[in-house]
Amino acid sequence: MENFDEKIPEIVLNSGHKMPVVGFGCAIEPVPPTEQLVSIFVDAMENGYRHFDTAACYDTEEALGRAVAKALQIGVIKSRDELFITSKLWCTEADHDLVLPALKQTLGKLGLEYLDLFLIHWPVRVKHGAHKFNFAKDEILPFDVHGTWKAMEECSKLGLTKSIGLSNFTCEKISKLLENATIPPAVNQVEMNVGWQQRKLVPFCEEKGIRICAWSPLGGYGTIWGTNLVMESSILQEIAASKGKTVAQVALRWIYQHGASVIVKSFNKERMKQNIQIFDWELTEEEMDRILQIPQSRGFGGDIFIHPTGPYKSVEELWDGDI
Repeated sequence: MENFDEKIPEIVLNSGHKMPVVGFGCAIEPVPPTEQLVSIFVDAMENGYRHFDTAACYDTEEALGRAVAKALQIGVIKSRDELFITSKLWCTEADHDLVLPALKQTLGKLGLEYLDLFLIHWPVRVKHGAHKFNFAKDEILPFDVHGTWKAMEECSKLGLTKSIGLSNFTCEKISKLLENATIPPAVNQVEMNVGWQQRKLVPFCEEKGIRICAWSPLGGYGTIWGTNLVMESSILQEIAASKGKTVAQVALRWIYQHGASVIVKSFNKERMKQNIQIFDWELTEEEMDRILQIPQSRGFGGDIFIHPTGPYKSVEELWDGDI
């Protein structure tokens, strides 16, 4: 594992802390048995992954915590500090008074004293105690971005998380948050892939010093909501064939060359390795231009947060027209 730093580069966030540019995603539906998950996460560490991305709503925090403990025990890592652990605040706790208790619960499940990165999962608040996903539409409440962010800042000041950030926030919603923020978000984790290139958000966040981190980098291929735009793109297939790479590697390399970080997820050991073999080669300017020609379509619309009496009455309002 000594050559880990060479394998997955790190960038310095605006908080001053380093983050590996590739993270291992811990969301899976349905959730496998805990022991199986522990084994998968330890495999990922053995293959060089050091950044792990979970969330309160994934139900995988406990398994990740046990994997960290096991990796320490068997010597895959020497200390907790070698890892970068991200988790996220779910919508039912997206309120000033609920943030700190939610983070403490997350840390308890992980068995850790601090997170490296804590994100607001969505710019949405759902009634406390509501079902995680199958909430009633009238349980969607007004979201106080300033109050919620203030509580995130307090978590940071307490040392319970080294960096704080956002997920699924638009340019407009970030601008509103920044009006009152004393600590700027370090990261905005959003859907981004060659089929949804976030052409407005990427330069905006770069200008604000906020690192974009891409979820669904392969378009959610093979999942219930995703599209085949990425993995079945003829442009990517041609580029991959000419370079002797996989389509997934080309898709991931494009994100990295675009100045964003990426969350990958494969529980297959061979693909786990392939997904981080993207740093010793590059796409040419011509290949990058060809990828710009891929038709654009957002994969996940966020329809579950839309309701005529809620804060977002249409997907246009949720995404501020960027759909």
